[in-house]
Amino acid sequence: MSDEFRDPCADGVCRERLCGRMKRELSSFSFLEEADLDEMAGFFECRQVQAGETLWREGDACSFVAFVIQGRLEVKKQTEFADKEVVVGVYGRGAVVGEICFFDGSRRAETAQALAHLDLILLTRDSYERLVEAHPVLGVRLLEGMLLTVSTRLRKSFERLAAIF
Repeated sequence: MSDEFRDPCADGVCRERLCGRMKRELSSFSFLEEADLDEMAGFFECRQVQAGETLWREGDACSFVAFVIQGRLEVKKQTEFADKEVVVGVYGRGAVVGEICFFDGSRRAETAQALAHLDLILLTRDSYERLVEAHPVLGVRLLEGMLLTVSTRLRKSFERLAAIF
């Protein structure tokens, strides 16, 4: 993701609202108490992305996972045919995106593009490591929430695939 994104947290107001929005709107944070979110807020970054902008391209280095607060994004995968991609998902509020490569350090497996204006909360790999070092229990709870979110998405994918056949 480029540095051209505007950080709405720059004025400090976002940090105050961030914890409440994380708890209310994102299932990945449902395992955490309000006080836990206060402890964690400094490890996250807010980003806004305009419709049509690309968050990352397939093959890019993977440095963050994103939590969608508002908006929609499309995730596409390159096919074996030159310049042909298939849409593998459209995600909106509450989704975790970019998690495939976050823990193993591999490159991005897909391209992500904003379909509508996005408000995101980002967690970089470095910030995650600092979070786990400073608050290991909170790091585990965050992983539980992320795993639940991704598992639910995978289960729905299985159901859609089974419905086709």
